[in-house]
Parts: sequence; structure tokens; C-alpha cells
Amino acid sequence: MRIVIAEDNALLREGLVLLLTSAGHEIAAVAERGEQILPALLEHRPDIAIVDVRLPPDLRDEGLRAAIAARERMPGLPVLVLSQYVEHSYATELFSQGTSGIGYLLKDRVGRVEEFLDSIDRVAAGGSAMDPEVISQLMVRRNADDPLASLTPREREVLALMAEGHANATLGTLLGIGETAVNKHIGNIFAKLDLPPVGAGHRRVRAVLTYLQA
Repeated sequence: MRIVIAEDNALLREGLVLLLTSAGHEIAAVAERGEQILPALLEHRPDIAIVDVRLPPDLRDEGLRAAIAARERMPGLPVLVLSQYVEHSYATELFSQGTSGIGYLLKDRVGRVEEFLDSIDRVAAGGSAMDPEVISQLMVRRNADDPLASLTPREREVLALMAEGHANATLGTLLGIGETAVNKHIGNIFAKLDLPPVGAGHRRVRAVLTYLQA
């Protein structure tokens, strides 16, 4: 697939280029600054953009802003955002547009090559990828008004893995249960979150958004 990379750290940027080209992908363009991202994406129309949250000139949220702007100009553009640290507000803002074709990973995840490449494939195919560490910290921050309070521990596990972007069959493998049991847990989650049956895919997105925004 054709990829645009936006990363200001030269070592990581070159490492990504080497890793992705070795995996058979084409690097259409690289950007080192926030203002370079949108023009590069509009010119090359890649299959996926891999974007650092913080980029020059201000090293704040230039990459995230550019990713959101790009998806407004190119609806459905798959974007995988990389961050050095868990930044809850950035993750929530990114996923507030929906979960289709969006990923948010910590940079440490790049070192786990197979997981990282799998996340790229999932996001490029229209799925999602949420870093487990982000999900773990979001779970710790829950409070008494949490709309997920009615979920059982197992249902929370299922929803957390759904937020990472895993399909039902993978959920079963990771949890050591059958796909029938996974479907039952997901059905319970939909019911407890009061999500009407207007399409399983749509309800899945709404469940994940509820999880992220709670």
C-alpha cells in the first residue's frame, strides 16, 4: 500500500521508512512539519497516513489537527496517529469522528513489528487500532457516573478489545472463549448501553465511542 509518513524525529522517521518498505509498502511522501502534511496527502492520496501527534513548529498537536483536517477533505482517509505518551484528550478527539479507518498508538508499539504492521493493515482496511495502554489508563479514570458501570468485568474486557479494533474471532482467541460467547457478550454490551439494533457495525462504533468518551 502507499503510505505518507509525518514524523519530525529523523531516527524514527527513517526507521519507519525502512520497516514499511521492507514489508512491501511504498512510501509516497514524508513530512517533518505540521504544515507539510495536508499538501502531501492531497497530492499523493495515500492508502494510509502515519502521523505523529506533535510536530514543529510548536510541537503541540499539529499532527493531530492535520489528520483531522485531512479526513474532512478526504472522507474515509485511513489515519494512524503516533504519540510519545498517553494523551487522553487527543485520543478522544480523534475517535470522536468515528472509529472507521482510525488508529492511535504509542510510539513504543512500533518496536513490536508484527503488532504494528497488523495495526496498519487493520486501519487501512477501514478498521481501528487503539493502543492497549491508552485503554488501560482510560479504564482507571472511570467514575461513579460512568455509563459503563453496569458492564461486567468480562464485558469490559470485550469492549476494550473492540476499541483496539479486533474482530470477533480475534476477541475469542485473545480471551480464550468461543465466538458464540463473544457474540453473547457483545449483545449484552449493546443492550446495557441502550444501543438500538440499527446495524451491528453502527452499534459497534457507538459502543466504542461511548467507551472512549465516558
